[in-house]
Amino acid sequence: MRLLVTGGCGFIASTFLRQALGRAEVERLVNVDALTYSGRRENVRELEGDARFRNVELDICDAEGVERLVREERPDAVINFAAESHVDRSLFAARRFVRTNIEGTLCLLEAARGLQLDSGRQVKFVQVSTDEVYGDLEDDGGAFREDTPLDPRNPYSSTKAGGDLLALAFARTHGLWLVVTRASNNYGARQFPEKLIPLMITNALEDKPLPVYGDGKNVRDWLWVDDHCEGVWAALQRGQAGQVYNFGGASERENITIVKAILAELGKPESLIRFVGDRPGHDRRYAIDFSRATAQLGWRPAMQFEEGLRRTVAWYVENQAWWRPLRDASFEDYYRQHYGRLGLKA
Repeated sequence: MRLLVTGGCGFIASTFLRQALGRAEVERLVNVDALTYSGRRENVRELEGDARFRNVELDICDAEGVERLVREERPDAVINFAAESHVDRSLFAARRFVRTNIEGTLCLLEAARGLQLDSGRQVKFVQVSTDEVYGDLEDDGGAFREDTPLDPRNPYSSTKAGGDLLALAFARTHGLWLVVTRASNNYGARQFPEKLIPLMITNALEDKPLPVYGDGKNVRDWLWVDDHCEGVWAALQRGQAGQVYNFGGASERENITIVKAILAELGKPESLIRFVGDRPGHDRRYAIDFSRATAQLGWRPAMQFEEGLRRTVAWYVENQAWWRPLRDASFEDYYRQHYGRLGLKA
């Protein structure tokens, strides 16, 4: 199998790449990444000695470049992880999210369809998305299903929903073999330190305040990144064309509970917690029903959250040379300039 993966220098897709190169059926693996602020070449450095692996710096919005690469590599499948993904950044840079998450997805879909037409063979496409496209859940024990109406509440989730609908339209109108996967909040090693868990870990290690939005009782379902990537592989191998598959960790937690657990793991005081003004349009609760993935793909999450969190904390403690350069002056200035409007101080 020949695979073309996008966004592979980022957190989730770099995990997928490492898993893929461990699979005997993968004979060629091409990573496409524009190397924006959260895409780091270091995340795939260990793979570059493998003759099956090729790393290509390319913006997925470069339609001609994408088409040229797809025709050259002739992949059996395209797995689109590439995305602008941080909700807070989308509040101030929505055009960038529209460009990557919708226009970039379109470029990939057209290139895959073009290869399928030229070659006369099926080209698979996996659109990797998020549970945030479903919007908000009431605190009544319900969970998002694949048939839950889309109700995105911010520019990030809105553009991901747009990309999903565009992908499903290509499946229906052009006969492209395609599935959409929607996962709950991921965590694990190599996550950029703007997301909740790595931000809290790295701030605590530096004895900086830990900013918590609102009352801290927003609930998320946490999914170990390796489990998520196993789900994407299962969808590629055993998924039914035109389907959507939800992946969740069966690990709902309030944000404040996670923050306190991180402090306890590091032996840091809870006095570091700072409650700040809530994010505009902040969804209250997410939860995932992944019974379709279990029934059709044989997939279930394997990692227990408490063990996964311990491993994640340990990784950031042991790999400070990886994340400390990311917390430079420009990164801090970004938070001061933009998040200050929300009551969040860097």
